[in-house]
Amino acid sequence: MADLFLDKVLVKNNKDKDELDTEREMVLRLQNRVMMLFFGSGECERCKEFVPKLKDFFKRLTDEFYVERAAQLVLLYISLDSSEKKQLKFLKDMPKGCLFIPFKDSYRMELKSKFNVEEIPTVVVLRPDGSVLSPNAVPEICNRGPDCFQNWKEGAELIDRNFMMAEEFDDTKMRSMTDPLRRLKYKVDKKKKKTESREEDDDEEDGGGGGGGGGREVSELAMAPALCGFSVTAACSTFPFYEPFD
Repeated sequence: MADLFLDKVLVKNNKDKDELDTEREMVLRLQNRVMMLFFGSGECERCKEFVPKLKDFFKRLTDEFYVERAAQLVLLYISLDSSEKKQLKFLKDMPKGCLFIPFKDSYRMELKSKFNVEEIPTVVVLRPDGSVLSPNAVPEICNRGPDCFQNWKEGAELIDRNFMMAEEFDDTKMRSMTDPLRRLKYKVDKKKKKTESREEDDDEEDGGGGGGGGGREVSELAMAPALCGFSVTAACSTFPFYEPFD
């Protein structure tokens, strides 16, 4: 199912609007899960009436207050709103744990066409392989509530998480010996994106100045080889972005 969204950006419906913008993040979030594609709009009265039911449905299956272990379920809002402002306003009523596609991404309309969505609200339920489990689960959600997830789970043939690698669910585990370096590279790149607009000195950007933040990032990268058990020289030859320092 992650293949549907490779090279795309999905956004978390939280305060910071964090993005899933790497293949690794996308796979970890979407693989071996049932996905609900909610096509709707804040300008649609039926959608506004349905959202409280959808929110309660999702919350009772994923919130630790209700369940010991969150269901293997992902909710993605596909906005059919007429403007980004209206989309963001409608998202305030949506579950905080859901994802959405940015308004400027025309892929929203491609998905609408792909799944033959002719009315809203519509909830298309997908198996982990991306095939359709239910073309519109709105009536089922309204009539049966969280109980219908058991049927979805059986129909999707989900692999119980107890039998999957712990690494998928614990991001502190290493996929390989070089995994800490890859993780830190992503971390450094994201920090740079957030701080570029505030940097005033080109020397600080290149690490030539006295910028404290950059020093910390370099220090973290320098420590990674020791954690992995290989030499700095090996790290340099494997990862061009890694530069040893005194």
